[in-house]
Amino acid sequence: MPLAKEVKTKAIEDFHRHDKDTGSPEVQIAILTNRITQLTEHLRSNKQDQSCRRGLLKLVGQRRRLLTYLRSSNYQHYLNVTERLSLRRK
Repeated sequence: MPLAKEVKTKAIEDFHRHDKDTGSPEVQIAILTNRITQLTEHLRSNKQDQSCRRGLLKLVGQRRRLLTYLRSSNYQHYLNVTERLSLRRK
């Protein structure tokens, strides 16, 4: 179940640094957050889907690593992203 093209495009437009930016940490975190939300909803109705659960945990770990990188490289962008995506931060 990949993200819908419209959802992914909207995330890119909201978080890009420049017009052709699709790979900055901010954009990647936004896309991963949308995907995590989608998988969480799926798991609420399909509690026994263990392969989906494993994929969700991998995505959460990847997002966590990207957030750590962003926090160390550009703290102001980190604060902006966590605020806009309503993510808890430590």
